[in-house]
Amino acid sequence: GYFPNHPSVTRTKMPTEDSSKEEFEKFLRKPEDALLECLPSQLQALQVTAVLDILSNHSPDEEYIGGQLEAYWEDEPLIKAAFERLNGRLMELEGIIDASNSDLNLKNRTGAGVIPYQLLKPYSRPEVTGKGVPN
Repeated sequence: GYFPNHPSVTRTKMPTEDSSKEEFEKFLRKPEDALLECLPSQLQALQVTAVLDILSNHSPDEEYIGGQLEAYWEDEPLIKAAFERLNGRLMELEGIIDASNSDLNLKNRTGAGVIPYQLLKPYSRPEVTGKGVPN
C-alpha cells in the first residue's frame, strides 16, 4: 500500500492529548512533522516493498486450477471429460469477468483509476498480476 495511508511500521507514536505538554504543542504547531517522524524511513519502506513484491509474485512453475490434466489420468475417458467440462466452465467464468469489467453500466468496474476485477480469473502470468487460482 501507499505508505502514508497504510504504513507497515511506525517509528514513533502519534502525539495525543495524553502526551507530554511540549510534545503536544510541537504537534499542534507542525502536525506534518509529527506524521513524518512516525512513517518508516526510506530504507524501511524499500525493504518492505521489496519483500511484498517477492512474496506477491506468481512462480513461473505455479499450477492453476484446471491448468493441465495429470498424465496418468489422460487414459480415463470419464476423468478426461470431467476435466474438459471444468476447463470449459473456467473459460466461461473468465469471459463473464471480462464482460463485467468492460460493462460501462457497472460503475464500480470501469472509469478513471478503477482497476478491473481479476482475482478469480483462473490463470496468471509469472509476475504480480492479482489473478489466478492456484491448484
